[in-house]
Amino acid sequence: MSMTLFEKYGGFPTVNQVVLTLYDRLLKDGDVGPFFDDVDLPSIIDHQTKFVSSLLGGPASFTDEQLRIAHQHMTITNHHFDRLKEVVHEVLSEFSVDPGDIDVIVDQFEARRAIMVE
Repeated sequence: MSMTLFEKYGGFPTVNQVVLTLYDRLLKDGDVGPFFDDVDLPSIIDHQTKFVSSLLGGPASFTDEQLRIAHQHMTITNHHFDRLKEVVHEVLSEFSVDPGDIDVIVDQFEARRAIMVE
C-alpha cells in the first residue's frame, strides 16, 4: 500500500508547522495580507491545517461547497490566487517537500480556483 503525502511528511504536526509558516508569510504579503486583517486567525489556521491535510490525503476533508461559502464574501482575484500559490510553493520548498510533491499539492489548490476566485 502506498503512503499518502500526509503520512510521508509527518501528518498533522508537520502540516500545522507548514500552515503557521504559510500564514506568517501571507499576513506580511502586500497583496493577500489584507484579507486576514479582521479574521479569527487561530480558527483560520485550524481550518487551513485540516484543509491542507485533506489535500495531502489525510483524514480531514472539506467540500467544495464549504470552500465556496468560506470565500464568497471576499473579492479574490486571479492575481491574489496566483500569489497564494507562489507562497505555498515557497513554503513547501523550505520544508524540503519534493518538487514533484509540491506540484501535486499546488495543483490541488489550482483545482479549487473557480470556487474561490470571483
